[in-house]
Amino acid sequence: MKLMFAATAVLAMAAAAPTPGRAAEIKLICSNGYHAVIDVIGPQYEKATGNKLVISYGLAAVLGKEIEGGTPFDITILAPPQIDALVKQGKIVADTRTVLAKSGMGVMVRTGAPKPDVSTVDAFKKTLLEAKSIAFPPGGQSGMYLVGLIDRLGLKDALKDKLKPIASGPLTGETVAKGEAEIGITPIGELLAVKGVTLVGPLPTDVQNYIVQVAGVGANAAQGAAARDFLKFLAAPEHYPLIIEKGMEPG
Repeated sequence: MKLMFAATAVLAMAAAAPTPGRAAEIKLICSNGYHAVIDVIGPQYEKATGNKLVISYGLAAVLGKEIEGGTPFDITILAPPQIDALVKQGKIVADTRTVLAKSGMGVMVRTGAPKPDVSTVDAFKKTLLEAKSIAFPPGGQSGMYLVGLIDRLGLKDALKDKLKPIASGPLTGETVAKGEAEIGITPIGELLAVKGVTLVGPLPTDVQNYIVQVAGVGANAAQGAAARDFLKFLAAPEHYPLIIEKGMEPG
């Protein structure tokens, strides 16, 4: 099995190997949710091809609006609503729409702090009610889902003074790590990348929500061919173990 994995990786690297005149500067606009994966895959790709990635990270909803407003890019990784809207607007080539991974949402605490029970919906509700403060990113897909979930669980009024809106998933983790919030709720792929926090567990199955990471090449990409090559590299099966390691599920 290890030999097969190694052979696949070598073939992928060979396919991406640099050729004369091919080196390019690829502009990638990427959701925070895929930051941890790109941190590893990006340098591998650059080393294999000689191409350079110029990366901008942020909330998918914010980045989608920036692209709609004319921000240039070659390839982007966002949530399905943003990607689909950009395809309809003719800003992303439809046949390049590629699902890379999905991440369930999880609850975090500061490393060393007691882990509350989130194994069932009732236990999760109890944890929310007992928490002194709850950090989350309201502008992201996960934050919007959480707000709706709290309402559906009948906890809106009980938690209104405990919710602590934070600008992004990574900053939510940092807030918990500093002890400025007792628990945090973000996609698992984002919280695992933050030092000083520990995953308590995923949201209970009955109320779980998956944040999907989708890639697409820009219709007006300055480096269209290189962007398509990078997309193939991103979607290669040999990266599945890394995606799993980072708290997500491939494809």
